Amino acid sequence: MEIPSKYNALSVEKKWYNYWMEHNYFHSTPDDREPYTIVIPPPNVTGILHMGHMLNNTIQDVLIRRARLLGKNACWVPGTDHASIATEAKVVAKLKAQGIDKNDLTRDEFLKHAWDWTHEYGGVILEQLKKLGCSCDWDRTKFTMDDDMSEAVIKVFVDLYNKGLIYRGYRMVNWDPEAKTTLSDEEVEYVEKQGKLYYVKYNIEDSNKTLTIATTRPETILGDSAICINPNDPRHKNLKGKKAIVPICNRVIPIIEDDYVDVEFGTGCLKVTPAHDENDKVLGDKHNLEIIDIFNEDATLNSYGLHYGGQDRFEVRKAIVKELESLGQIEKIEDYTNRVGVSERTKAIIEPRLSDQWFLKMTDLAKPALDAVLKNGEVKLFPKKFENTYRHWMENIRDWNISRQLLWGQQIPAYYYGDGKEDFVVAETIQEALKLAQSKTGNSELETSDLKQETDALDTWFSSWLWPISVFDGIRYPENEEINYYYPTNDLVTGPDILFFWVARMIVAGYEYRGERPFENVYLTGLVRDKQRRKMSKSLGNSPDALKLIETYGADGVRVGLLLSSAAGNDLLFDEDLCQQGKQFANKIWNAFRLIKGWEVDASIEQPKSSKIALEWYESKFQKTIEEIENHFSKYRLSDALMATYKLIWDDFASWLLEIIKPAYQKPIDKETYDGIIRLFENNLKILHPFMPFLTEEIWQYIDERSPEQALIISRWPDKKAINDILISEFDFAAEVISGIRNIRKQKNIAFKDAISFSVVNNENTASTFDEVIVKMGNLKHFDYVKEPIDGALTFRVKSNEYFIPIEGSIDVQAEIKKLTEELNYTEGFLKSVQKKLSNERFVNNAPEQVVASEKKKESDALAKIETIKASLESLN
Repeated sequence: MEIPSKYNALSVEKKWYNYWMEHNYFHSTPDDREPYTIVIPPPNVTGILHMGHMLNNTIQDVLIRRARLLGKNACWVPGTDHASIATEAKVVAKLKAQGIDKNDLTRDEFLKHAWDWTHEYGGVILEQLKKLGCSCDWDRTKFTMDDDMSEAVIKVFVDLYNKGLIYRGYRMVNWDPEAKTTLSDEEVEYVEKQGKLYYVKYNIEDSNKTLTIATTRPETILGDSAICINPNDPRHKNLKGKKAIVPICNRVIPIIEDDYVDVEFGTGCLKVTPAHDENDKVLGDKHNLEIIDIFNEDATLNSYGLHYGGQDRFEVRKAIVKELESLGQIEKIEDYTNRVGVSERTKAIIEPRLSDQWFLKMTDLAKPALDAVLKNGEVKLFPKKFENTYRHWMENIRDWNISRQLLWGQQIPAYYYGDGKEDFVVAETIQEALKLAQSKTGNSELETSDLKQETDALDTWFSSWLWPISVFDGIRYPENEEINYYYPTNDLVTGPDILFFWVARMIVAGYEYRGERPFENVYLTGLVRDKQRRKMSKSLGNSPDALKLIETYGADGVRVGLLLSSAAGNDLLFDEDLCQQGKQFANKIWNAFRLIKGWEVDASIEQPKSSKIALEWYESKFQKTIEEIENHFSKYRLSDALMATYKLIWDDFASWLLEIIKPAYQKPIDKETYDGIIRLFENNLKILHPFMPFLTEEIWQYIDERSPEQALIISRWPDKKAINDILISEFDFAAEVISGIRNIRKQKNIAFKDAISFSVVNNENTASTFDEVIVKMGNLKHFDYVKEPIDGALTFRVKSNEYFIPIEGSIDVQAEIKKLTEELNYTEGFLKSVQKKLSNERFVNNAPEQVVASEKKKESDALAKIETIKASLESLN
């Protein structure tokens, strides 16, 4: 087969991905091998490939491909999450564009639109992952709203309810007025916003005096139920037992006393609005205050908002301040920075709201999951620093609000048979619910038509927390072959931003429903940021098009670019130049392969000693690098593992080994060396394959004609062999000698085609193992060991060995003496300045240790250089 002169990534990637799919290499079924399992963090069904996905899935693919090469039964389960809030918002927007109001549709009609949208757009991100080279078991693709997945979710809800862990409660919740649903505490982000602090005067009943409160939300005064003062605040003794009048609505409210009020903040008078603040709700309950909810579900004001009814909360804020000013009831307004809760999904500012919701008790459920990470180490976090975050969340865990006021998602399996809040039963099906309702009421005449199912859907995370179990159908069938074989899974790769949302909850579910951990290791990637350290986002416009990057640099180039800058748990400062570096690496390997395949092989030629020893050296160097790589993999330092592989192939293989064994121009290579270099090249491809799957498979298939059973993707990781550390050390010394020869050739303009004489005073007693290599790489006439320095020769040192290259008329002696004298004078002057600094006691005592050490190294380097220059001058005189 003719090898193309240039590597064409796009055509190669399509060809080999299709080939891998055609031969079902990604698919796994239980057998007698050791399983290695990863479940994908299911991207939102609304999603498209972005840089975070690229990094996360590249890491997973590296791990899964390496596991295959290690002979394990590798199974990577892909899938998507139905993403209740995000997907419903997109469907609502699409319907709105068509002139359809969601509220005019029945649940079933809306769900049909949602499923249509999902079928049209839902698979986009998974198809994009294929372009990156992800070797998922696509036959196993799951969606959190698949019938079997939904059945598992409902089964778990019923089970937890029957265990007394799920309950319905009237609580203050986080309300997203854009999505019109409640959110859990973890779905609220807190951001600093510049606002105002308004000082509002309230008239005191039967008095011409006023009191002043400070508030950031003047629109909520219409929901005030009381004014609260601290009983120990001497400023407000005159207010005790009195009543205040709420401005605008003129409602008379009591002035209550409670030491909850901070006498240091604001005026010491606190407005109490139990319907719109969690702390105010606690005060309201304690003092039996009226609850006045002034907001509609979209955060417009309702009838309690009086003439502001129907207007948005922020518009009302501006208008009500103007009205208060006109009434003379604004004392002053100050700039104020406060933390505001926003919805993680819609970015709408959250409203605290009292609502009937479903909750899961978490305190007892969390204990095994806390111990798994922090006590017995059954689940390990990489990097370890995230254990503190995990501890904080899990030790301060609150009951999980699992209900959402959405249509898209698993509908809560509670069935109401009466008008009361507690008139319900919980069951997996309406038929089971009917039996329970008949039993509970004693009314055997009840029919399914008398039951009304809860309209709320379950939080998306309530389905994805079962993911490692439910993808193997382990909830519905706890003893099936697949769950018993693949579970617990091995590695989970995800972002630290969902350590609590998803990771912690999966661990909770694992212990509750399998009695064991869901995975052994959690590799937490950093966030992908731009060079200015900004998080990549659509709004900033600083996130490159992932598919465009693949088109420009090739999937392998992008994978290398991402991984080279991605230390575990640290944010990745993405720079497109790294992808260019990855592409150049691919070209380097391709050109190395073309060089080897371009050599004519002659079986009759004897193998040169230089080639024999070079192959032996590289074998040891390769084995030592594999040890290093495996150590990095064990600690999830994938960036370091790739860098070790990169240096081995670029420096040791391409820059040294190929140069050593390369035959003379238009001369053949001996067969033994050729076979050896091919074998080593194949081993290089094996350890590089997890990082650069397309390039390596292409070269692998060019090297030899291979059957599908011999494809690189299912080959075996190189066997471990003994490492000759002495050989590696001797080569490193020889490489310094060769570099010394090359430097002199370059400095003195001695053409490489001109063979030169070479001698050494072997003070180091170095072995002659690599002498033939030095002779070839230096183009030496001969390599002599001598007892005394050679007069009239150029010289350099490696450690205490002194090497000599006779001038033999190839240079102008007088010009060389002049040049060396100038260099000696400069170096002696430099040495004096360094020694002057080191003789200054104040400098030595006060400068940082590393600065002093650096100056001492400069001194010793300068002394060695002076000695070498003087020796060269002596030999020239």
